Amino acid sequence: LGAALASGVGCAAAAAGALAHRGGPAGRWAHGGRKLASVGQRAFENELGVQDPVGFWDPVGFTADGDLLAFKRRRCVELKHGRISMLATMGYITPEVTGKFPGYLSPSMDLKFADIPTGLAAVSKVPALGWVQMVAYAAYCELSGPRTRAANLEDYADITPGDYGFKVLTSSDPDELTKKLNAEIANSRLAMVAILGMFFQDGLAGQAWG
Repeated sequence: LGAALASGVGCAAAAAGALAHRGGPAGRWAHGGRKLASVGQRAFENELGVQDPVGFWDPVGFTADGDLLAFKRRRCVELKHGRISMLATMGYITPEVTGKFPGYLSPSMDLKFADIPTGLAAVSKVPALGWVQMVAYAAYCELSGPRTRAANLEDYADITPGDYGFKVLTSSDPDELTKKLNAEIANSRLAMVAILGMFFQDGLAGQAWG
């Protein structure tokens, strides 16, 4: 099966290459795609997140039109999801390494923190009131941040992506600050991939590793 899939991918790549060489639809798309990609690269190649060894990488072409407000919106979303993913990833790992909180999560239900499993299995174990508290806190974080309307890019004109009124990553040295902010984006991207991998394996095998 693996050999068949590899052969299929190879044939598809060869066909696309032949069409591109002969000026077929794939070739016209490739040339047009390169032109659009170059617009995005020129517009955003000096932004945070453009790092070695990949450099500017936008295979889907989200930045192809060079739209600054659309870029700022996607950067806001990327940072929000990345930060949540970093917390979620640590939520998987930390209890396995350091152990869980002592005491009771719900004294009335005689439910200890130690009784709550790690990962997806915890969804059915956490009491309803616990979920209410988490949803209420998430709503507070969402509503206390910059207010934007759906599908309205103009709202992002005066927004600094990732700025929620308090700063953890700071430095008086511009180069050091850039290094820290680039590290946040790199770790965010890694965490988004990591938590998806953990969810997938947890749902498939019942645990996030091993």
